[in-house]
Amino acid sequence: MIKLYNTLTRKKEAFKPIVKGKVGIYTCGPTVYWYQHIGNLRSYIFSDILRRVLEFNNLKVKHIINVTDVGHLTSDSDEGDDKMELAVLKEGRTAKEIANFYFNEFVEDFERLNILKPLKWAWASKHIGEQIELIKILEKKGFTYKTSDGIYFDSSKFKNYGKLAKLNVKGLKEGKRVSVGEKKNKTDFALWKFSLNLGERQQEWKSPWGIGFPGWHLECSAMSMKYLGNIIDIHTGGEDHIPVHHTNEIAQSECVTGKKFVNFWIHGAFLLNGDGKKVSKSTGGLYRVSELEEKGYSAPTFRYLCLQTHYRKPLKFSLDSLDASKNAYDKIKRRIIELRKEKHKGIDRTKSYLNDFLKAINDDLNTSRALEVFWKVLDDRDFDVEKKLKLLEKFDEIFGLGIKNMKKEDLKIPEDILKLVNERDKARNEMDWVRADILRKKINEKGFIVEDVSGKSVLRKKTDIA
Repeated sequence: MIKLYNTLTRKKEAFKPIVKGKVGIYTCGPTVYWYQHIGNLRSYIFSDILRRVLEFNNLKVKHIINVTDVGHLTSDSDEGDDKMELAVLKEGRTAKEIANFYFNEFVEDFERLNILKPLKWAWASKHIGEQIELIKILEKKGFTYKTSDGIYFDSSKFKNYGKLAKLNVKGLKEGKRVSVGEKKNKTDFALWKFSLNLGERQQEWKSPWGIGFPGWHLECSAMSMKYLGNIIDIHTGGEDHIPVHHTNEIAQSECVTGKKFVNFWIHGAFLLNGDGKKVSKSTGGLYRVSELEEKGYSAPTFRYLCLQTHYRKPLKFSLDSLDASKNAYDKIKRRIIELRKEKHKGIDRTKSYLNDFLKAINDDLNTSRALEVFWKVLDDRDFDVEKKLKLLEKFDEIFGLGIKNMKKEDLKIPEDILKLVNERDKARNEMDWVRADILRKKINEKGFIVEDVSGKSVLRKKTDIA
């Protein structure tokens, strides 16, 4: 039995899909006006683990991720400029060129991190018609009103507004989350925004209410309904979506259909910087995966770091914590390579370990506990080697660390290191042991260990023998 923590009920519940053997998942995707940083990507690693766990339990998953390329303003309160339009002004490229570029960068990060791609990437700009149809239904049912800048949803007419975030709507202070302006209520939100200066925007469409563009929240309701039906099994995203974006999705969707929108809301916690603050533009720590790679940390190293902390707990990120993750990942890699050379026949403990592993991952995706089982298997010297490897590869269907493809790589030695080794060899030949030792320390400081084997210098990376 799979148990998942449902944000809506604030408790773990036994998961049961709407259709037996099949699961529909909708994940809030990127706004493609800029690169995605590791804080964003932690959320996708968590949704990837969720999908892998469901498939591990023989469920067929239909996974949809949206791509926001219009309508996401700089403020969740429907104020400010469209992030895509600002990117157009900044970069001097078309909105389409910008969206395609940053989307492709995002997909490359998915591949680096071994995150499974969804069945469909649903683009907001390609579903304008569906969004307009939802507004028409809401208008017909009396949930909308018009202001000078757009068509708004009247949140006071949805009696359970704010149920996901447990919002005290009456006590919500103006300016803390939203400003009122022409809105009837503090929590009302835009369904359609008018183009106030026609022709200035690159992205605008005709509608029954005037030329403009959809509000940010609308796309997720329209596209999830199109591809997954009116009721969704699971909706995922970061915890920052709870008070506004997902709250508004529920309101508009349930007013359209008259039915419950989502059975399980599952949210991932923030990635924190060294000071314990959310990784953001203001607090720093906005590394991209490629930037970590430039610093010598592979993408699987960051993925392993994420696996060590439960998805609902904040993950404190630092290069020191990434160092520890790198050492652990490198150790796994070494051990896997060594195991493939062994022929040891021993006890078959597959059933017992697999049962422990299932208990962990099926208990609200407890990857940290599942990793404990993984290490027990790896360290069990009495476990038959062939069966051990097969079981570790089975576990990796969840972890996604690439165990099947782990192999010894040729050591690439930088020119400056080779120069130091040659100088040390010369010092040793001249019996200048003091200088040889100084050079050895310099090599060590640069991340390599030099050993003397049969009169020859042999180099290894520090992690190769840790």
